[in-house]
Amino acid sequence: MTVPAEEASVASPCNSVCSIDGATGFCAGCFRTLVEIASWSDLSLAEKRTLIPILERRRSVYGSAVASRLAVDAQR
Repeated sequence: MTVPAEEASVASPCNSVCSIDGATGFCAGCFRTLVEIASWSDLSLAEKRTLIPILERRRSVYGSAVASRLAVDAQR
C-alpha cells in the first residue's frame, strides 16, 4: 500500500525569516527554538505533526511582540 505524499511528510515551517528573538528564544519567522530548528530533520512524522500546532500557538501569543522587536532591531 502506498502512502499519499501529504501523509508521508510534514513540510518545514521555515519561511526564510530567520532571526532569533532574544526575549523568547523563538525564530521570528517559524517560531521554533534553535534546538527545534536543528533537530527538525531528525524528528519523526508524529513529532513534527505535534510541533506544528505548538508553533501556531506561539505565533498567536508572541507574534506581535516578536515582530515589533524585529522592526526595532532592523532600524538600528
